[in-house]
Amino acid sequence: MPDVRTPLLLLNGQRLDETALRPLALANFGHFTVMQVRNRAAQGLDFHLRRLQYATRRLFDVELDEAALRRQLRQASQQQADGSLRITVFSSTFDHRQPQHPGCPDVLVSQGPPAPAHKPPMRVKSFDYTRPFAELKHVATFPLFQFRREALAAGFDDALFVAGDGAISEGSVWNLVLWDGREWVWPIGPALRGSAEYLVQQGLAGLGIGQRHAVVRRQDLPRFAAAFATNASGIQQIDAIDEVNFGAGETLLAQLRQALQDQPWQPL
Repeated sequence: MPDVRTPLLLLNGQRLDETALRPLALANFGHFTVMQVRNRAAQGLDFHLRRLQYATRRLFDVELDEAALRRQLRQASQQQADGSLRITVFSSTFDHRQPQHPGCPDVLVSQGPPAPAHKPPMRVKSFDYTRPFAELKHVATFPLFQFRREALAAGFDDALFVAGDGAISEGSVWNLVLWDGREWVWPIGPALRGSAEYLVQQGLAGLGIGQRHAVVRRQDLPRFAAAFATNASGIQQIDAIDEVNFGAGETLLAQLRQALQDQPWQPL
């Protein structure tokens, strides 16, 4: 029985030691995605593959070998059928002095324990910030967690970002969805479009439940009845954003979870 507390690390399909991670730690140039795996399958696997392919083209000017990647995913799940699977694409030959030559991409696959199914409600604090290259899930995560630290220091649980034009965009590592009393509202703004967001949107459409995209500003928040965070690890109720409190949303939370649950699990 493998120790699930120690993440499995595969570099281009081979086990590695920590020294092989030095280029990624020093250069900090790359992108990644994270998925929940159950019984060697993942919801939204096609979404994750598209995300990785798009970012690989943007950062490394080449196509990602999806067939080889899927073989590595299956290899990683051989010992542990359930877990949190992270795929990081970087280049061990990247030189920051010559970024126009990013080098051939390497693929790092790491597997850890499954994320908990349910999380307690949270209160979030808004910050004026737009993540650079927000459409990419890149490895430059320092601002995300520094803002989360500042939110915690202020008595909140996490950070929500507001763009320069005042539009709410995204959370630290999650997307926001709001309930206006009639339908779901997905804020429009510079943000990473998340896998759970995509899956929930597909599920709501399948259930025939109304949803729309709209610009949402801080001053608009009091008119919403409920708020939730969507992330690859699940859906979490938001009790407050800054000083705006939201009502109990157990029924609405169940609706979102049903929309997510209805999405198929795709074999690795």
